[in-house]
Parts: sequence; C-alpha cells; structure tokens
Amino acid sequence: MNWRDRFWVSFLLSAVAWMTGCEGGRVGKSGQPEKLTFWTPEVEPERLAIQAALTERFTIETGIEVEVAPVEESELTSRIVAAAAADALPDVLFVPLDLVITLSENEILDTAAATAAIAALGEETFAAGPLTLVSVEDTFAAVPADGWGQMLLYRQDLFAENNLAAPKTWEAILAAAQTLHNAPKLWSIEVGTDPTQAYTQQVFEQFALSNGCRLVDNSGQVNLSTPQCVNVLEFYKQLVSQFSPPGDIYWLQTRQDFQAGITSMIVWSPFILDELADLRDEAPVTAELDPPLHKRVGIVTAFSGPNSSPVQWGQVNYFGIASGAPVEAQNLVAFLLAEENYLDWLAMAPEGKFPLRPQFVDGWKQLEIGVDRKAKVKDLYSDEVIDILINGVDNFDRWGFAAGKGACIGSIYGTQTVAQILRRYLDGEIATAAVAAQQMTDSVRRLEGCD
Repeated sequence: MNWRDRFWVSFLLSAVAWMTGCEGGRVGKSGQPEKLTFWTPEVEPERLAIQAALTERFTIETGIEVEVAPVEESELTSRIVAAAAADALPDVLFVPLDLVITLSENEILDTAAATAAIAALGEETFAAGPLTLVSVEDTFAAVPADGWGQMLLYRQDLFAENNLAAPKTWEAILAAAQTLHNAPKLWSIEVGTDPTQAYTQQVFEQFALSNGCRLVDNSGQVNLSTPQCVNVLEFYKQLVSQFSPPGDIYWLQTRQDFQAGITSMIVWSPFILDELADLRDEAPVTAELDPPLHKRVGIVTAFSGPNSSPVQWGQVNYFGIASGAPVEAQNLVAFLLAEENYLDWLAMAPEGKFPLRPQFVDGWKQLEIGVDRKAKVKDLYSDEVIDILINGVDNFDRWGFAAGKGACIGSIYGTQTVAQILRRYLDGEIATAAVAAQQMTDSVRRLEGCD
C-alpha cells in the first residue's frame, strides 16, 4: 500500500464511524452463511490461484463458498473506507500491520473474533512479537498471517578474513566499517538517505529501535528528543559521512552495490534472498565470486546500540475479521492457518512470508523461492542462517504500534517528515543532532494521529 494512501486513513475512518452512527460495524448475521467474502491485496495471478485453491478446500469441507476479491494494495484503504460507509465490508481482510490498529480503533475489525480464532489455534503456537504488535487491552486486533523482518546483511567472508565480530552491536558495526572501508573499491556500509523513499524511514527506525529510541515516551507523548534518539542521529551520521557513498541512497542502490561486491554491509528485507542466489534475471549478481555470494553472506536480524537490547524492525500481515461477520469467518481464518493449508499460503512468496507459527519452520525450509530459476530455501541457506531468520520474529518491533499510534506511523511515512529532517541533518543544514531531534519531535506532533 502506498504510504500516501494511508495518510488520511484515521480521519476517513473516523468519518465513517460518524456516518454509520458509531455503532461499530455491520449488523450481525444469523445462521450459516452461503458465502464469505475475503479481500486480498495479493493480486498476482499465481498468488490468486493459490488463494482460490485454499478457499475451494474450505468450501468442500464446510459447504460455504468463499469469494476471493483481489484489491490492489494502493486502493486498500479507500476501498475499506467506502465499504464501511456502505455497510458492505467483506468478512475477512488480509491487511498489513500499518492498518490493523486504526481499523480496530474504529471498530472496523472485531477484536473478540480475532482473539477467539487465535485461542482456537492456540495462542502459544504463535510467535510472540507479531501478537504483541496488535495487542489491544486483553484482546488481539487481528490474527498474524505472515511477515518478514529487516536484516543487516554482511560479507561474512570479509569479516572472517579480518577477524571481525558479527555486526550484532553498534560497536561491532563501527569496528567493521572502520576496518573494511576502502572506497570506492569497497564501501563498508550503506544505509538509507533518500528522504523520498520509505526505505530511509525503515532503516533509520531500525537503528532507533536498536538504541531504545521510541516514538512515544512513558507519558504517552511523541518524543524523539531523548538522549537515546540524539545518540541515534549522531551514529547514523557517522556511518553516512565516513563509510557510505555520497548522494541519496535507497534500496535499489544498496542491493546493486552489495550484489556487485562493492559494499560489505547493507540493511534489507528478506525479499533479497532469492536475488542473492541469482535466481532473478532483473536483479543479477554481478560480483564474480566462488563460492557464490549467497554462500558468503552473514545475516543479523536484531542488533543493539548502547541503550537497548536487540530488536528487529518487522512488517507483519494479518487476517482481520470484520465487525458483524459470522462466526464462520473465524473458521476460515483458522482453516488458512491450519496444518494442511498454512504452508501453501506461505508458498506464495516464502522469502517474504515467514511462518509466524514456529511449528511450520521445517516445512517452510522445503518451499521454493526464485523467479527465473527456483530453489528450495534449505538448499540455498544453512540451517544456522534459517534459524537466525526465523528466530528474529520474536524480536519484531516497530515505532508506535504498541502505544496505539498506528495512525501516527502512517502519517510519518506519508509525509516523510522524519526522513526529510534526517536528510537536512546529514547535509549539515541542521547543526546538531539535538536540534534535529527536537525538530523531529515538533514536526511529528503536528501530524494527523500523533497528538
């Protein structure tokens, strides 16, 4: 979903609540329905075919038809708003974390139904991190479906040659950057600096989380002026000014440079896993290495600064059950996450759909990734690497969601406020980290949903 589409979501959903009399969704249905509706932004033909096959199985088992309605990610917010206003919500929605809390607060999602579905499957069978992100008082706003966590990728072979510790701490990251830097032949690290790209916010947020820099302080107020946040800005600038290429850096350049062998550390999503193995022609590995690049890569999921324990920026997708949906909607969600079906769901894009129920990890290893060529996850990456990837799920964290500021996060990404101030600080237009941190605080507090 485009971040700009999310910018007004809180306002629009509040308006919907007013137009519908603030009654909290549709009138409940009685009896077994003939059909359920399921909205999905997984609209690629191959993925739709998998979802159609899964729901057909549900129909055979229950006698209830399921209409799978593809909704483009960029249209998801506006379609939900319109459907809520018309009392025509689907029964189940596949939605990203960024929308879950706002939809729940506006009673578009039924938290009791989601909690019941989780209980039926066993709360203990889910990774803790994704559940915590949508915890609302004593309930859960939606049911975790799949997700991925941001990773710090590094050239493990270069680290070993130089007796460097894995970059699990700021200290280790800086030591490696100082040792390996040999520009322009080898840049030691690349992080996001382009203020127009969500990637920059994501990477900066990962570093912020790693040092205990939170969006919301203990009093419930947005506060990016803490010593921890000032420290993040100073460290980020050191990495950019001393060890990264000049210019506006975003995901495309970092991937190209890492796959060309001219940078030793980048922050990326696991969607790069098939590209590192040269399975996608449009994103080739151009470094001539033997053994190949993907066998030389080390992965750190959660790293830490001096003021925090390790955390990982995570993106989670959820099954949301709409208010007023019949109990069979809970059954559909439980069916999709059940033993005989969940791996088929994850197979749509295994590199970006990590199992959020740990008992499915061994099956996930057997799934194939790639576009122009295919290979099983287990044949490309060692059990050690896979364990690092999957265990990171428990450390998933994000700014603001646990504090009920989901709408604020949408505004931050939609306006690119933090990234713009970050860029001005990196360029020297803002003299000190303390001034930049205060400007971030003041600017964010003025955004929709951040007061």
